[in-house]
Amino acid sequence: MLQNIKHFFDQHLRVAGAPHAKGARHALQVATAALLIEVMRADRDLKDAERHAVNAAIRSRFELTAEETAALLRLAETEAGQATDYYQFTTLINQHFTAAQKEQVIENMWQVAAADHEIDRYERTLVHKVADLLHVPRATQIAARERALRAAGSDS
Repeated sequence: MLQNIKHFFDQHLRVAGAPHAKGARHALQVATAALLIEVMRADRDLKDAERHAVNAAIRSRFELTAEETAALLRLAETEAGQATDYYQFTTLINQHFTAAQKEQVIENMWQVAAADHEIDRYERTLVHKVADLLHVPRATQIAARERALRAAGSDS
């Protein structure tokens, strides 16, 4: 996984002369994107609204161009497809994100789940599981879900 991430960022996002220490930041972007992609794929029905929500969340969260976002999402989709669990993504996030940043990841996951105005049980289970792995308290999970539902105009 790390070799693919390094190659991607060397090719697309690294500023000339930037230190390799930025690799951790970029790995966090891939980890975050992979979790959002997992929500999109949770119900086995890939919808344009969910894909758009993933794209919008990644673009705004990391302030990337459309080309950088597309490349990041391709890499994240590959990494998510090869992952056997969420541990590799949540461990990285736990090591580097603050509690507020983790809450934002969970809110983004709820936004993806609610994008089609229907949160099914697989999406709900996945978001709760990841939130627990990220040590996001239940009350914070619920608040993030409510904000995402209001933003989507949904009552799922």
